[in-house]
Amino acid sequence: MRKIITAAIGAALSAAALLAQPAAAQTPIKIMVGGIDKQIYLPAKLAAQLGFFKEQGLDVELFNSTSGSQAATALLAREVQGVVGFYDHTIDLQSKGKFITSVVQFAVAPGEVVLVKAADADKLKDPANWKGQALGVTGLGSATDFLTRALAAKAGLKPQDYSLVPVGAGDTFLASMQQGKIVSGMTTEPTVARAIKNGTAKVGIDLRTPETTRAALGSDYPAACLYMDRAWMEANKETAQKVVNVMVKTLKWMHTHSPEEIAAAMPKDYYAGELDLYVQGLREGRAQYSPDGMMPAGAPESVLKVLTSFSPNLQGKTIDLAKTYTTDFVIKANATH
Repeated sequence: MRKIITAAIGAALSAAALLAQPAAAQTPIKIMVGGIDKQIYLPAKLAAQLGFFKEQGLDVELFNSTSGSQAATALLAREVQGVVGFYDHTIDLQSKGKFITSVVQFAVAPGEVVLVKAADADKLKDPANWKGQALGVTGLGSATDFLTRALAAKAGLKPQDYSLVPVGAGDTFLASMQQGKIVSGMTTEPTVARAIKNGTAKVGIDLRTPETTRAALGSDYPAACLYMDRAWMEANKETAQKVVNVMVKTLKWMHTHSPEEIAAAMPKDYYAGELDLYVQGLREGRAQYSPDGMMPAGAPESVLKVLTSFSPNLQGKTIDLAKTYTTDFVIKANATH
């Protein structure tokens, strides 16, 4: 009996010692999102909500910025290790001598919508009629800036034919359109559904699917992704791989769950009090999300072509597209998740 008691005490002490040990240290990483409550960037917050970062031993801090251009600036300043933004920034910044690399593709289409003033919708849905008008974008130098200028250029307009007004998204976007500061503007869900419901605007151009994007731009335009400073990525491949593992697992989770289930996993304040509109936005924008995080074949060339159509930054420049994205991490992630 004494031996049994002694063994039991020993086992209890061993268990207590294990419980007293500190949990395995998690790798800290900071990621900035160019509008954390926008559905185009939803996989980042969803991954955190589902606990996938912690599963990989990552202590991730997600920061919010009003636009992709602000987020890219934070990355270049080494304030964060990653940015959830649009792939087109990797090309634009390389033209300025800055090298950032997309490591996983969230979206195969922009997920953006050009909203136009409801009273003049029939006229303003054609970019050729934007001449002399004020057009809303999230921020100057942002992806909505790029896409708006690309649509205008395709319609034959020059930069001096219209003005771009930074109006953000959500309430600031809606107020700008209601107050007449802009007659058209590019934005995302859930702002799109809110503007249509209150009668402020109608859909002018839909960039939420690959098919409608090709119709509007003439080519594919993969958009939302996670990009990193190339030098940091190469020096921290293990951490980068873990982050990509998380994002690929999240994208696959999204493709096996309904819009209602996805919405239920998100913070309630993201609904802006209108869960039905949030779910509607997820349903209508579902085609934008990549099923596996891979860069579509030929897509980088398509984005470069679109940007070159209007951007003076790219005139006469040679862009090494192989340095704007990598599929190495995604291929490994798909093999194990």
